[in-house]
Amino acid sequence: MSADIRVLLVDDDPLVRSGLRLMLGGAPDIEVVAEASDGSEVEPLVALHAPDVVLMDIRMPTVDGLAATEALRGRPGAPEVIVLTTFNTDEHVVRAMRAGAAGFVLKHTPPPEIVAAVRKVAAGEPVLSPAVTRQLMAQVSGGGRSRAAEARARLAVLADREREVAVAVGAGKSNAEIAAELFMSVPTVKTNVSRILAKLGLNNRVQIALLVNDAGEVG
Repeated sequence: MSADIRVLLVDDDPLVRSGLRLMLGGAPDIEVVAEASDGSEVEPLVALHAPDVVLMDIRMPTVDGLAATEALRGRPGAPEVIVLTTFNTDEHVVRAMRAGAAGFVLKHTPPPEIVAAVRKVAAGEPVLSPAVTRQLMAQVSGGGRSRAAEARARLAVLADREREVAVAVGAGKSNAEIAAELFMSVPTVKTNVSRILAKLGLNNRVQIALLVNDAGEVG
């Protein structure tokens, strides 16, 4: 009987891959289906093994994790991506989030938290809160006024209610908190989030938070 969550490990360090395989192998609902040592190997392995989640290192010698994430998330039915990094202030982390990664984990994160992160993204939940996203963005030089103007123009396509939900997502509120604040049911909030993602061509809530913060909609 196969595990519920299929994982592809991508890291150029065999010791890191071995450690990840060991910690994930202890979870009964997770199976490591393949490993890659470079981003250039990711798409063929995804096509072959159909993983649900890819644990992706940022820095690799030929094709880095950022380029691999961008290529992968551009595919229909792409697996979720969790970025592996050494530093939580790395500008490449924010770029990976913009490319559609569901979040990041530090390589020294305790094993139970990495297992929990894999389970969360497999269930469609981001592992990077909007609050942490804002902290990251504050530490990375962005596109300034041009990025803000572009973000505001993109948000302009949303209906008023959708925009309110988007701003609440950017503030780090859960669906239940948004429902209470905006006097909506949780299913209605979920429907609005789905519409926002579709209208803006985004993959997940983290990207909504990034866009809202780019636009200066969250203080």
